[in-house]
Amino acid sequence: MSDWIKVCEVNDLVNNSGVCALIRGKQIALFCVQQAANQQVFAISNWDPIGKANVLSRGLLGSSGDNVVVASPLYKQHFCLRTGLCLEDAEQQVQVYQVRIENNDVQLQWVD
Repeated sequence: MSDWIKVCEVNDLVNNSGVCALIRGKQIALFCVQQAANQQVFAISNWDPIGKANVLSRGLLGSSGDNVVVASPLYKQHFCLRTGLCLEDAEQQVQVYQVRIENNDVQLQWVD
């Protein structure tokens, strides 16, 4: 079963940076990527599986090829915001959540 949960409002996000939200006891990293007039919001688990800490929301955004990525602030591995895959270690992955914006609300699809 899945449902959409309001996480915050669009103006709570920081362009080209991350914020962390606690949703149902789990830390979620939200990233607002602004490129020209195009704005995208991504959501992944805040847990860095390599550094073993909730820190990904504090990572640096960038790109690698066509991938929008976040570099972990601990050991600098890059995680794709669309797939959750680690570019340096294919065995590592973070959970990715679907995000939408409805009436200025940022909503996350939660799957139980």
